[in-house]
Amino acid sequence: MAKVVIFCLQVKNMKLNKRKIKIFFKLHWIAIAVIALCVIIAISFVYFLQGAIQAWITSESYFKKSALAQYGLFFYIFLVLNLISLPLSGALWLWLMRGGHMKFTQIGKKAVEGKDIAIHWKDVIGMDEAKEEAMEVVRLMTDRAQLQRIGGKILRGILMMGPPGCGKTYLAKAIATEANMPFIAMSGSEFIEMFVGVGASRIRKLFKQAQQLAYVEGGCIIFIDELDAVGAQRSVDRGFGGQTESNTTLNQLLIEMDGLKDKEHNIVIIGATNAPETFLDPALLRPGRFDRKIYVELPNLDERQKLFEYYLKEVKVDASIDLLRLARLTVANSPADVSNLIREAALIAVRNKKEAISMKEISEAYDRVEMGVKHKVVSTQEERKKIAYHESGHAIAMYFLAPHSDVFKATILARGGALGFVMPQPREEIHVRTKEQYLGDIKVCLGSYVAEKLKLKTTTSGVSQDFNNAMWYAHNMAWKWGMGASGLIGNYSLLENMREDYGSFRGEKSSFISEKLKEQLNNDVQKILNDCLKEVEDLLTRESGLLDRFAQELLNKNELNYDEIENIFKEFGKARPFIS
Repeated sequence: MAKVVIFCLQVKNMKLNKRKIKIFFKLHWIAIAVIALCVIIAISFVYFLQGAIQAWITSESYFKKSALAQYGLFFYIFLVLNLISLPLSGALWLWLMRGGHMKFTQIGKKAVEGKDIAIHWKDVIGMDEAKEEAMEVVRLMTDRAQLQRIGGKILRGILMMGPPGCGKTYLAKAIATEANMPFIAMSGSEFIEMFVGVGASRIRKLFKQAQQLAYVEGGCIIFIDELDAVGAQRSVDRGFGGQTESNTTLNQLLIEMDGLKDKEHNIVIIGATNAPETFLDPALLRPGRFDRKIYVELPNLDERQKLFEYYLKEVKVDASIDLLRLARLTVANSPADVSNLIREAALIAVRNKKEAISMKEISEAYDRVEMGVKHKVVSTQEERKKIAYHESGHAIAMYFLAPHSDVFKATILARGGALGFVMPQPREEIHVRTKEQYLGDIKVCLGSYVAEKLKLKTTTSGVSQDFNNAMWYAHNMAWKWGMGASGLIGNYSLLENMREDYGSFRGEKSSFISEKLKEQLNNDVQKILNDCLKEVEDLLTRESGLLDRFAQELLNKNELNYDEIENIFKEFGKARPFIS
């Protein structure tokens, strides 16, 4: 049995070697012909020179002197010119025949062997569902015989969609590694040029290269990153040929993908984009082209915890690192964000002359990434007091009235464009928000205004952004989501936008909503804001001592982390409300 297996492998290798030799001659026949011609000319010249030397030796001395005087200089110049011009002429002809005058249409990409990429399934973390889809794709690519036995069609195109930094390119490389096939990676923008037809030419050459590799290696993977650059919806050119070039390039891509059906080349095209699916041309998404869609989403809590475990293995860490807390801290962060956070924490640890990364460095790195570098803003003690009460109002309102979020950090140090901030973190993954959660967010926004009014007997311009956020929530609740007290149902903002679009088209502005209805909706907005304001005022009046204590701690330490915040509330015997 072993001999049979060895014999089959030898036969397979012989076939592959024959295919490689055939492809080599197909790709380089012009160069081979030029070299052969040069060799023939060189051999002929040697024979001629040998005959001339022999004739010279056997001739009379008088004839030698006469011939040397008449033809010696001419023969020497002729010999030198031929020796110089022959290689140059051959090289020029070869360059022209191989399309040297059209070098800007070359794709300039070399295929990488799958085994050389070396990204395996164990390295793909934080995208479990997408990974399962990719594993099935690899099985279909590597076991074509089983698929064809039941009459199935070979997979042609895979479209990966998801936010930036979620690992679409990484997953494509893992597919190439596990399938052990040549991998050609390009960006969609590499096909688009200012000259019409260049992109289409590059598409043709790309697929020709892939077909040759598939013929020799048994398969090939083409990866086009940022597919939306070449696959956007076609439209009429408005001038200068830019849209025509884009349309032509896309048309050629569609034709080449259809051409794969005529020949049984095991070629799979993987496209990646973070643009909406509706942005792409419908012809690109129809069955027979991009047959499979893989959605690479942001990692959930468990996946983020695995990501931290994976990336922290590459650095020295303190034993006090809490992976679950880090996973909760980084809600809505991509794998790229997690990796960047660890790198930033390592830099901070080196700067602080620490031997290992602790929670303090990671927390500081998170602040730096999310909010920016600390600013050395010199503030008076009175101004620091205003900022401390402002942030304390946010923190206490969040702790009691927005139980879906944790108070992860509070600071009165300036970062980015803020003089201070309270960092909220969702206690669990939230995909659909409720009316109560929006009301809690409004109360958190108004906490700063109420705290300033109660403790400082005045208010500051620092509440500007808080009011913007509170108004946005309240307006959408009443106008869009049917959460107003009057019970009006419908998206009235849509009608307002329709009025603006319709009015600008007709040269007039006719409203689809009556003034009475607008007044009623705006009253609902004010009622939401006033009800939330009343609840926050009652809370902070009742917890006046806690508000003073929190503000004083901020003035003393400038920053309070999660544990320090929890300890302050425990001193007053407070506990987080239960999430219903």
